[in-house]
Amino acid sequence: MKKLFFILLINLFPAQESWTLKQCLDYAAANHPLIKQSTVNIRKNEREISAAKGMLLPSVNAGVSHNYGFGSSINQNTNQRESINTQYDQIYAQANWELMNWRNYLTISLSKINKESSVYKMKLAQNEVKMNVIMMFFTYQNSKSWLEVLQTQISGIEDQIKRTEKEVEIGNRPKSDVYDIKANLGTMQEQLVSAKNLKDLSKINLLNALAITKDTLDFIMPEEHLVDSNFNNANFVQNLLEKNPAYQAVLKQIQAQQKNVDIARSGYLPTLNGSYTWSSFYNKILGQPAADFSEQIKLNKNQQLSFGLNIPVFNKLQVKNNVEIAKLNVINSNYDKEIIINDLTKSINSIKAQFLNAQEKYNLLEANFENQKLSFQKSEEKYKEGLMDAYTFFLVRNNWLQANYNLINSKNDVVQQTELLRVLENEL
Repeated sequence: MKKLFFILLINLFPAQESWTLKQCLDYAAANHPLIKQSTVNIRKNEREISAAKGMLLPSVNAGVSHNYGFGSSINQNTNQRESINTQYDQIYAQANWELMNWRNYLTISLSKINKESSVYKMKLAQNEVKMNVIMMFFTYQNSKSWLEVLQTQISGIEDQIKRTEKEVEIGNRPKSDVYDIKANLGTMQEQLVSAKNLKDLSKINLLNALAITKDTLDFIMPEEHLVDSNFNNANFVQNLLEKNPAYQAVLKQIQAQQKNVDIARSGYLPTLNGSYTWSSFYNKILGQPAADFSEQIKLNKNQQLSFGLNIPVFNKLQVKNNVEIAKLNVINSNYDKEIIINDLTKSINSIKAQFLNAQEKYNLLEANFENQKLSFQKSEEKYKEGLMDAYTFFLVRNNWLQANYNLINSKNDVVQQTELLRVLENEL
């Protein structure tokens, strides 16, 4: 019976799935709403290309009308105005074609540039989502590590209180040792509550970065081997800058604005239009015999082919102003480029500085950790031999646990900067 209850309990409360950073990044890159929106924008740009190409095709319309006339009208048989009631039916088909309009060809080119720009913007969205996930992931790992350190410290304090109380009973320790240790337990427990809250909040932020609304996951940190980055390369920043999607997107934006200048100038150019119309009609006087419908349609057929050349002469200075506005947009886009270069240079150099600082800090903490570990081992021996009081041993033990957390935190910082750098180094 107990076994059956245990099986049911497992089915009701399944174990949380554990994700590594790679799994988080893969999920976010495929499922985050910002990236899905970018994908839709690419499809919209593809439709805009198709629509622009469609402007090179003729438009064809067909129609039919059925009319009655009462009173004074032209008698089709005598070609005289009479007071008669008539029925008039007309059918027609018409095709209009812009045979030459340079604006249509430029619009196709602009649509293609916009599609390329949307691809870079999608890549930019992926990078931004990934970088946010990376920062939230390591914030969570650090908060989880700090909580584990506090739990270990409190557990050690509670065990130490029990041991010290026994030693006090047999007279090996003074009563003050117990008071000294208990005085720090309350403070540690208060820190534990804050650490639990910090861990919960950091997990909420990580789930939000992943666009996951249900807390069904845990996030683990696999063993990472620290690697060196090629920061010493003289072209390091420039190389990352040139292949960054934000930089590529702003270049496409400039190209699009330059194309808009050409589109505005096309308003100075003439356009050539052609049209073809086929029509026929059926007419009869109501109450009188009339010719057969199909016969009249055959007899009254009419075809018209026309060409028109439209030459702009004066358009209230609208084309001139549109051209000047388009030129100003090009200038503005070049300033956008300078802003992007400035921001990206700052971001890349910041990652570089933080990586080098974290790496140096980790090396120092690694050496300090070994010293703290040896100090703890020696102090533990002294405590067991009665050569060290409980409070001093408590401080030494906590210093070692704190050094352990600092080392983990520093290593996480190095790995975090490495992962951020990998995002920037991804080829487009």
